[in-house]
Amino acid sequence: PVKTKRIEAIVEEIEGNLRGRDSVEVPSQVIGGLVMRKLKKLDKVAYLRFASVYRSFADLDDFEKELESLVKK
Repeated sequence: PVKTKRIEAIVEEIEGNLRGRDSVEVPSQVIGGLVMRKLKKLDKVAYLRFASVYRSFADLDDFEKELESLVKK
C-alpha cells in the first residue's frame, strides 16, 4: 500500500510540472505520460492498470509486451 502523503506528493509534483509550462492548455497525452512515469516508479501494478486503460491495450499481447518491459528493468 502507498501512503496518502506519497500520493499527494506525486500529485503536487505533476501539478508543479504542469504549472511550470508556458502554455495554459496541456494535452491529455502529456498529463497521462507524467502520471505513467510516476506510477512506474511508485507501483508497477498500479502502472500496468493505468497503462492498460490509458494506452487502450487491444489484446493480451499488448499487455504482455508492457509487462515484459517492466520485468526486464
